[in-house]
Amino acid sequence: MRSFVFYDRLKECDLCPRTCGVNRSKGEKGACGVSNRPVVSSWGPHFGEERILVGKRGSGTVFFTFCNLKCVYCQNYEISQLGVGREITVEELAGIFVELQNMGVENLNLVTPTHQVPFIVDALERIERKIPVVYNCGGYESVETIDQLKGFVDIYMPDFKYSDPELGMKFSGVRDYPQVAFETLKSMVKQVGEPVLKDGIMRKGVLVRHLILPGYVENSLGVIDLLSKIEPKPLVNIMAQFRPEYQAKKYGLNRPIAREEYLKVVEYAQKRGLNLIETERWLRWL
Repeated sequence: MRSFVFYDRLKECDLCPRTCGVNRSKGEKGACGVSNRPVVSSWGPHFGEERILVGKRGSGTVFFTFCNLKCVYCQNYEISQLGVGREITVEELAGIFVELQNMGVENLNLVTPTHQVPFIVDALERIERKIPVVYNCGGYESVETIDQLKGFVDIYMPDFKYSDPELGMKFSGVRDYPQVAFETLKSMVKQVGEPVLKDGIMRKGVLVRHLILPGYVENSLGVIDLLSKIEPKPLVNIMAQFRPEYQAKKYGLNRPIAREEYLKVVEYAQKRGLNLIETERWLRWL
C-alpha cells in the first residue's frame, strides 16, 4: 500500500518543498494548515476547465481546502487561504471519488492536492479507478512526492507561475519557485510522457497552465523560455483571466491584463514552439 509511504512522511512532513518538518500525524499543522485528515471544500462535475478535460460530461472536480502556496491574488482564496471546507475521513473521500465516477465524469480532477497526498492515495487505493486522475496543482512540488505518485496520476496539470524568484517570494511566499517548478515539471513529463488524447479528451500527459500577471510580461516570457526546454513537450494553456482578487490590489496587481500583453506572450510562445491550447478562448475573453 503506497499510502503507508506517504503517511510515514507526515511524521516530519516533507511532502512539499517547504519541508516544515512538523508531525502532522500527531495533529500538528505546517504552512499548509492541514494535519492528519482530509479537508475538502466541494466536489462535482465542473465545466469551466479546459475543453480537453471537460468533454461532454464534465471534469469530476474535488476542491481540497488550503494550499502550500500563499498567492496574494488567488481567485479561490476562500478555499486556499481562508480555509473554507470541512474535515472528513478517508472513507468519505473514497466515497466522493466513487460518486463522481458514477456520475460519468471524464476524470477525477484533484484541485490543490499537494499537502493532502497521503489521504488521496489512501482513498484511491480503496476504490476501482475507471477514469483518469488529474493532479491539478500550483507547481510548487517535491520531486520525491511526484516520483512516488507514479501509477496514481494519469494527467499532471501544474501551474508555472514565475520565472523571477523575487516575484515568487513577493506574490506566493516562495523564492525558489522557478527552480522547483522546473525540476518537478521535468519529473512529471518523464513519468507520464507525451500528451494522449482520445476522442478529443485528454487521457494522459502533462498540461501546464500559466496565468499572465498585469504588468509582468517579462516574467511570462521567462516562463516560456523555461517551458521550451522541456521534452517531450507538454500542452500549455496561457491564461488571461487575471482578476484583482484577495490581496492583489495591495501588491499593485490592480487591473486585468491587456489584450496586447496576452498577444505578446502568445506570439513569443509560438515562436518558441510550445504546444498551445485554448488561445482562441482567451482572445474572446479579452
